Amino acid sequence: MELLRQKRALELRKKMILSQEKPTSVTVEAPKLSPREVIQKILTGRGAEVLETARRYYPKEVGIIEENLARMIESGRLKGPVSGEELYSFLRRVGLSFSMDTKIRVKEHGELKTLEEKFREGVR
Repeated sequence: MELLRQKRALELRKKMILSQEKPTSVTVEAPKLSPREVIQKILTGRGAEVLETARRYYPKEVGIIEENLARMIESGRLKGPVSGEELYSFLRRVGLSFSMDTKIRVKEHGELKTLEEKFREGVR
């Protein structure tokens, strides 16, 4: 009986020593990304351009929207990718009205030409 008790005590000591030798797992947090960086990760196409244009028109409002969108992305409620058209539509729906630089180009013989260039060629 005494032998079993000593054996069990020895096993407990071994476990205790092993647990002390193991380095305690320190959780290292990834560096906190800014809301702008979080949003940039899911934007596709002209999304970044739309966001920058909106920021020029409405810097304060876009900052607030970025914080909320970043929170939704981090919580998993908003998943990407988000195109420029979708972002533009969303910003218009929340009341931010702004215009984008728009260029219409035509592909002719493997070359992209603006409408202005195309009309000039037709007039000659």
